[in-house]
Order: sequence, then structure tokens, then C-alpha cells
Amino acid sequence: MKYKALISVITLLAVAVSAQAAGDPEAGKTKAQACFACHGVNGVSTNPAWPKLAGQGADYIAKQLADFKSGKRTEPLMVAQVASLSPQDMADLGAFFAAQKPDIGAADEKLVGLGEKIYRGGNKQSGVSACMACHSPTGAGNPPAKYPRLGGQHAPYVAKALKDFRSGARTNDPAKMMQNIAARMTDAEIEAVASYVQGLH
Repeated sequence: MKYKALISVITLLAVAVSAQAAGDPEAGKTKAQACFACHGVNGVSTNPAWPKLAGQGADYIAKQLADFKSGKRTEPLMVAQVASLSPQDMADLGAFFAAQKPDIGAADEKLVGLGEKIYRGGNKQSGVSACMACHSPTGAGNPPAKYPRLGGQHAPYVAKALKDFRSGARTNDPAKMMQNIAARMTDAEIEAVASYVQGLH
């Protein structure tokens, strides 16, 4: 009997933890008001230096916020923003932005050829993996794996992210996956891929 009671308590705790871990988009909408100043209304930023969050994976957003708070990812503008956020706040924000409609830009026609080649097929000579293997053929990402959506993202932001991974300024990727890929990319490849994904959908 005691074991049944214990199992019941454990089950209730597991449900409570699961419910807490799941984000609430309505709660996230209220909490996201402070984010709009940089990331735009509903996560569609107009400054190409700041990422679009609309349509981004909820778990990916929550992870990035947690990494900013823990110091695994550094960005001076984000430090103060995440200081008071709880894990539930992060989950709520992720759920809200994930539910918003992504905004798609346009690629530079001069860079589409190389950008598409790298995104879809990589570079066998230098060992650069095809981006679509993790980020999907349409750039939608892989939410369960916490691989981010790239389709429609600002080209300057994507280029900076790749260069930060390449230089080691950013190191919060699992198993150094992005660091190892970006280390093999040339500036021209980074610029082309960043432009290509800006118009990808």
C-alpha cells in the first residue's frame, strides 16, 4: 500500500514537472513585451543584427535564454534581460515566439548559387556538412533536437553567428558541432549561406 501511495506521489510530481516545463504562450506573450524593443513585435526584428524569434523552436529559445543566464553564451545586451528569468519564464517565452508566424526575407541573387550548394550539399573537399541535414531542407530546423530555424533569419545575424562559432567566441553548441563545421567555412561560404537562408522557406 505504501508503494502504491509513493508511486502516486511520484506520478503527480512528474505531471507537475512536465506541466511546468511546458511553456504557456499566453503567459509568454505578457512576458515578451520587453523583448519587442530589440526583437520586434511578435519576434520579427527589423534590425538585422538582432535575430528574428518568430517561428523559432520553443525549446531552442528556452535553451538559449538559459545559456545566456548561465554564461555558456555571452552577449552583453542579453545579460540584464535574462537575470530575473525563471525556467518557466524561459519556457513561456519560447512557446510564445514559436507560435508566431515566421517572417521571410530575400536572398542576394548573386550569392544564391554558392549558398544553396553549401546549404544542401556542403563542401566535401573541406569537410563542411550540408546545413539542411540538421536545419531541414526548408530551413525550419529540428525542434525536438533543439536545432534552430534558419529560414528567413537575417543574413548579418547568421553570418555573425557562424563567425563566432568559427572563432570560438560562441561555444554553446552541443558537442562542438557548429564550431567544427564553421571552422572549415570560408568567409565567402559564410556570406553565401547566410544570404541563402534569409530567403529560405
